[in-house]
Amino acid sequence: MQTLGIRDIIGPVMIGPSSSHTAGALRIALMCRHLLAHEPARVTFTLYGSFAHTYHGHGTDRALVAGMLGLSADDERIRDSFELACAAGLICEFVPDETTICGHPNTVDIEVVDAEGVTTCVRGESIGGGAARITRLNGIDVELTGEYHSLVVKHYDRKGVLAFIATTLASFDVNIATTRLFREQRGDIAYTVMETDDELPAALTAEIATHSDVIAVRALESDRSREKFAPLTPEQEAAAGIMPSGFGIDMDAEEATALFAQLDFASGEALLAYCEEAGLAISDAICRRERCLLVLQGIAVDDTHRYVDDVISVMRASVKSAVDDPQTSMGGLIGGEARRLVALDSTGTICDSLTLRAITYAMAVLETNASMGRIVAAPTAGSAGVLPGVLLALADERGFTNAQLNRAVANAAAIGMLVARASTVSGAEGGCQAEVGTASAMAASAAVELAGGSPAQCLDAAAIALSGLMGLVCDPIGGLVEAPCQKRNATGAANALVAAQLALAGIESTVNFDETVWAMDAVGRSLPFELRESALGGLAATPTAHVLCSQCPGCEG
Repeated sequence: MQTLGIRDIIGPVMIGPSSSHTAGALRIALMCRHLLAHEPARVTFTLYGSFAHTYHGHGTDRALVAGMLGLSADDERIRDSFELACAAGLICEFVPDETTICGHPNTVDIEVVDAEGVTTCVRGESIGGGAARITRLNGIDVELTGEYHSLVVKHYDRKGVLAFIATTLASFDVNIATTRLFREQRGDIAYTVMETDDELPAALTAEIATHSDVIAVRALESDRSREKFAPLTPEQEAAAGIMPSGFGIDMDAEEATALFAQLDFASGEALLAYCEEAGLAISDAICRRERCLLVLQGIAVDDTHRYVDDVISVMRASVKSAVDDPQTSMGGLIGGEARRLVALDSTGTICDSLTLRAITYAMAVLETNASMGRIVAAPTAGSAGVLPGVLLALADERGFTNAQLNRAVANAAAIGMLVARASTVSGAEGGCQAEVGTASAMAASAAVELAGGSPAQCLDAAAIALSGLMGLVCDPIGGLVEAPCQKRNATGAANALVAAQLALAGIESTVNFDETVWAMDAVGRSLPFELRESALGGLAATPTAHVLCSQCPGCEG
């Protein structure tokens, strides 16, 4: 299981509308590009499952092309990727396969012919939250995630090859994080995939290529290193003149490993026990855990707060753009709703100012998301409006500073990590309760810490918020992250404020946080396929939805 950090829950910073269908799809294609020896000339994308049904309306097609061109998930040029491909002479074909059943609902096969006529075939899966993996390479089952710098070596399965690769990495002072060898049968063609903590210089790959049993070597840069808010190494931090500060400033890898074992909280109960014993807020505890994780990954000591500050700026921009310059969504189902809320006068307002602002901001973010604007998945693109809706509304109404918001975002990440670890934040796996429900729990807990509540009250608020949306199905009309998603983000923001207020009043959740997550997971597993992002049930199956689908650009109806 992947070890999650704050960036995995509060992120990625991406172009909408879907973390799975847009950011994840792009990352699959980007990894594929890195596996090529030459520039791609012609590519065929065969789409399965949800990809096949909704690839156009989600911008999956544009994202796949963007990844093949080498763009990152937060690059605004994704919208123009077709034009960029044409200018580059890249020929792209899309083949939706709506009948073949794959192991994951978001699967794509990519067949690329490069400029030298060499064909490369990969299968990729978008596994939620913008994460992705390559599961097949030229007919051999592999596993490649792009989370780390990765060395992919194609070689004959013979004695001594793996040892040679490892020795060569050591000679270049490159630390190996994971190693796996993939093959179909003994003595045949094999792929060795090594994930590393350090960048892979060209001289290293050239040295490995000298071995007589090595066929090809590819070095894949971590996909996150290409993003606008990429992690900093200590060397980059020093070059930028950033002075390290805070917890773990002098921590080495050995110390970080030992401490991380204590701080890798497996449950809300464990997190709460640590907070109460150490006298810390949840944000402090999770940032200590993050510090240990970053040390192990070779990332700078002050990187978390720098990243979160950038995240907050993107959140603000995603609200402002929709209010100042509303855009119609890709599917044409939403656009301009946030501005209408802003324009309300006293005769049309029944909410208090904080709640109205929170739901306005939440809806604004979903408008930006659905028109392929830049947003922060928190924890997913489909639920990206809830956390900024609540936190930015609290800041604007109550005067909380950016530093306070930074801590609140860290608190929210802790709740999201606990849910993701014990259950899922994917609508395709657990319904909208897993997306908007989790986002609402994150926002509720963060709001309680902002208001001076205790860690116990934070967890109570999260549990109350989850219980308030338990059973919420994922039934996007036309399979698009537009309706009813936008309004459910508004509901999630309001629900978070209610849960936070109850917890701050000393009202406990009847069922504790961990058991509430367990119950949500059980409910999600019991939901039929039609109610888990398939667009085959719920509101998506109504006569009105069918009419709207027939009018959506690129929708099959």
